[in-house]
Amino acid sequence: MTKKRWMLLILITAAAVIAGKSYYDTNVFQTKHVTFTTEELPGDASIRMLQISDLHNKQFGDNNEPLLNAAKSADPDMIVITGDLIDENTSSMEPAMQLMEKLTEVTEKIYFVTGNHEWDNPRAQTLLGGLRESGIMILDNTNTEAEVDDAVINLAGIDDHFTDHHNLDQAFQGMNGGHYTVLLSHAPLVVENETASRADLVLSGHTHGGQIRLPFIGGVVSPGEGFFPRYDKGTYSLDSGSRLYIDSGLGTSVIPVRFLNQSQMTVVTLEGKE
Repeated sequence: MTKKRWMLLILITAAAVIAGKSYYDTNVFQTKHVTFTTEELPGDASIRMLQISDLHNKQFGDNNEPLLNAAKSADPDMIVITGDLIDENTSSMEPAMQLMEKLTEVTEKIYFVTGNHEWDNPRAQTLLGGLRESGIMILDNTNTEAEVDDAVINLAGIDDHFTDHHNLDQAFQGMNGGHYTVLLSHAPLVVENETASRADLVLSGHTHGGQIRLPFIGGVVSPGEGFFPRYDKGTYSLDSGSRLYIDSGLGTSVIPVRFLNQSQMTVVTLEGKE
């Protein structure tokens, strides 16, 4: 075989591998697991939160059955949705509502915060109204206490930070400072606001993990951070002592492609320690 033919074969093989990996990462999701320990919970306490982020109205299989089965298998004490359940161009809210109603069969404790695509979609109020009717709590610059087997945490949530609809002071108002506090914020750059340090843990999405990632470099681009973002996915320890976890999400936006960045949702476990 000539050198040119070898080169052509290598290029074709590389293109096929990239295309296959991209298809897999975009259309086959995984469930990640992260654990945070704290002395603010009893030593034997364990709270499992399933974080779902940035679905963008994507469907995994018929009626999202694989997603629902995975949620049931995760056996969460509560589910937190960190925004962009729909896309800005989503015209029918029915698929998202069907998914959310099915998730209420997994746990009645479901909490939702808006992302930028909810604010950019003119039909989003239909979705938000439907969520409320289904018993899902929308944390729109508000907070609540969540109890699991006598262990109590604060859950605060803000409307989307990226589109400047957040109000951190209002979100933390009236909280019991003695409880471990989780802040739900669609956009992770909220951690640059000093008030966010009142939370022990910030759960975010928005970045899609850069959507396309490069070896040794990480995420290529993120809204609000531009190219090669500082905060793209995973866990970050902040100077304030707080922790930030960014779930890279299930869906896509702008281009329907992921690469080296598989679609995911995350089981976030809070464990007490003596």
